[in-house]
Amino acid sequence: MPDFHSERHRAPRSRVGAIGSYALLILLALLFIAPIAFMFVASLKPDELVLSQAGTIQGFIPIPASTQNYQDVFDRVNFGQFFINSLLITSSIVLMGLLVNSMAGYAFARLRWRGRNLLLLVVLALMIIPFEAIAVPLFFQVTLWGWRNTYLAQILPFIANAFSIYLFYTFFIGLPKELEEAARIDGASILRTFFEIIVPVSKPVFATVTILTFLTQWGSFLWPLMVTIDEKVRPLPVAIASFQTLPPIQWGDIMSFGVMMVAPILIVFLAFQKWFVEGVASTGTKG
Repeated sequence: MPDFHSERHRAPRSRVGAIGSYALLILLALLFIAPIAFMFVASLKPDELVLSQAGTIQGFIPIPASTQNYQDVFDRVNFGQFFINSLLITSSIVLMGLLVNSMAGYAFARLRWRGRNLLLLVVLALMIIPFEAIAVPLFFQVTLWGWRNTYLAQILPFIANAFSIYLFYTFFIGLPKELEEAARIDGASILRTFFEIIVPVSKPVFATVTILTFLTQWGSFLWPLMVTIDEKVRPLPVAIASFQTLPPIQWGDIMSFGVMMVAPILIVFLAFQKWFVEGVASTGTKG
């Protein structure tokens, strides 16, 4: 016979636990959002108020508000050129990386060929090697080929990515083989099967790789700093580092620069968040 008395006691406890969990999540969300919110509000304020109101509630209140700081950024530096550089470099790496890394991941997951397991171990080993360990040899190689201060030097070394290949591999290996068997019976080639059958059902992993790659490359600083000389090919992270030291130091202008640099990341994440969450959930389920 069910114990209705104990069930009545459990119900309030479960509600209290749920309220506590939501309160904790909201607090954590506010902690992560606070720096971005402060930066956005500070970008609308006069320079003298940015530091004086930092660390106070007033620092999060956009009063008085003005877009003058944004205009100052465009007047002081060639922000449009920096933005186009970052957009071109990052978009090229993301798009070409999706093609190359997804096909490599599919080859590891579905095709059988000599040396596959050994090469997969090499890919896994490459994941633990930090970029700083190969930056100097890569710099000398780029210089030797005459690629320094070009878009090519900032794009080509980052198209193939071991971590992206591994993400595609783990996703593709969990797909039912019946999808490909049906296509094979119809006489579809491997490439046709990949592009017409596998890619349409793999939106979560493509979204995940897109967000992670975009986030990494949009904020890349060390390599562009090493290979760029002038602002014709210089991306935003290197440009904002120089802008911070450009006299006179105006913190409102710096915050405006930061907002315009962060905005594309937020837009990309919001555009792909549905499939990104699905990709993380499916990966967790498979693991």
